[in-house]
Amino acid sequence: MAKRRSGILLHPTSLPSNFGVGDLGQAAYTFIDKLAEANQSLWQVLPLVPTDNGGSPYSSCSAFAGNALLISPEKLMEDGLLTEADLQAAYVEPSARVDYKKASDAKLPLLEKAFQNFKEAEKPADYAEFCEKNAFWLDDYVLYVALKNHFRAERAAEETTENFDAFAQECEGLELTDKQMKDYYIGANWVSFPKALKKRNVLTLKKWRKELAEAIEKETFLQYIFQKQWQAVKAYANEKGISIIGDAPIFVAYDSADVWANQKLFRLDSKGFPTCVAGVPPDYFSETGQLWGNPHYDWKQHEKTDFAWWTSRVQKTLNDVDILRIDHFRGFEACWEVEFGAEDARGGKWVKAPGKKFFATLKEKLGENLPLIAEDLGTITEEVLELRESAGLPGMRILQFAFGQDKNNAYLPHSYDRNTVVYTGTHDNDTTKGWYETASEVEKDHYRRYMNVDGSNVAWDLIRLALSSSADMAIIPLQDVMNLGSEHRMNIPGTSDGNWGFTFSFDWWWDGFTDGLKYTSELFGRNIKEEEKEAETTEETTTEEQA
Repeated sequence: MAKRRSGILLHPTSLPSNFGVGDLGQAAYTFIDKLAEANQSLWQVLPLVPTDNGGSPYSSCSAFAGNALLISPEKLMEDGLLTEADLQAAYVEPSARVDYKKASDAKLPLLEKAFQNFKEAEKPADYAEFCEKNAFWLDDYVLYVALKNHFRAERAAEETTENFDAFAQECEGLELTDKQMKDYYIGANWVSFPKALKKRNVLTLKKWRKELAEAIEKETFLQYIFQKQWQAVKAYANEKGISIIGDAPIFVAYDSADVWANQKLFRLDSKGFPTCVAGVPPDYFSETGQLWGNPHYDWKQHEKTDFAWWTSRVQKTLNDVDILRIDHFRGFEACWEVEFGAEDARGGKWVKAPGKKFFATLKEKLGENLPLIAEDLGTITEEVLELRESAGLPGMRILQFAFGQDKNNAYLPHSYDRNTVVYTGTHDNDTTKGWYETASEVEKDHYRRYMNVDGSNVAWDLIRLALSSSADMAIIPLQDVMNLGSEHRMNIPGTSDGNWGFTFSFDWWWDGFTDGLKYTSELFGRNIKEEEKEAETTEETTTEEQA
């Protein structure tokens, strides 16, 4: 990861699509072609896992599974599992933002039909191999999804409150509102499963695997297809000299297969509820902090297993991507713990985590040079920096955070260490154009003087600044390449509505964007191919010999 490289941040859900949400079809390959034409060598995505109902990939029901909505119907048609008529019937008119409900309504029936056709066909040669290789997470995940779907349907049809009342009695002593309890129950959170199932009694699990066999087979099929399509996209990118940067949130969702299947690894009470949840204190993004609600790890239990679950997670994800960004890296040094049931994150506290032991174990098992990026934004202490440096990982710098009154701000490029990944902004930031429009006069003045510009082309000013910096890697959100405003922002942290919906059209991609990225990257020595380096070295040697 020591090469000077650059690339673009774009999640596949943002790709143009005929089915309401971007997927792994032709648009993904076209985007890779665009990256190659612009001489870029990195494509950063957000977590590829299933999303929550609002489209967030940071609150997933699995840290291992793939998002079925990313499956391409066109590729299913190429495999003979759908017809052209199927695709035409599911067409969704393109809109300004991704509508996940419309996308689900269009794609889920297609996936069901593809599964029914798959059942009747001869299984591909690699299907059994996929199931066996991924059994360590797949078996629990597909059962978990089948159970949730079963209980959701059953509870939606209930005519009495008898079962809910029994669950509510289990919740006595907890500061849960009626709405929270109903959400757990109606949504079929695993904590509301029948007791033997919640506690994972072996005979009970066996019984339900048999009863829900077809639903389990369907979910297995979806994961197989997702993996097949994603690996094809990744292989195409790698052939073009483009590495994929993935993303892994440090925490997992409470209502997930991960927590249900590994309850001893999380800080839960005897009934299965969290004793404390994750978040961050008040910061740049929120005056009351961010209350994420994820259960905290029981790090002592993880240490007893030699961090087996974490090692499996990182190893599996690195099979899907080339480089992995660890979101909220500082949580490996200390986590912000908030009492379960709190209204916001202000009353939390920092609690130590075994980061050095964890990364030492990871290196021992996966290799000394871990292809990881540490998201070290927010409240960062000397201990966090020491942990990152001891692990040998590059940190992150955001140019939108650089400007103000502090002339030696750590986010200003003249302060960078080379082992750094610089961004104009991330998925959590406003677009650079939107940032400048709402920035303070102090920030605007500092930016203009620092760059010696008039502020008329702020997005490309910061792109040039990122690419010219000493940071080994530079990542630019596509919104900044296209000079888009705040209406195209991906996410506003601390809010639950209207996020994750950015989408675009390739018609917006002007030739000037390609030329600008190519010229600026080459000017500042980024993405130089090995053969070009060898040619330069040969030329320099020849010149010296002639002299």
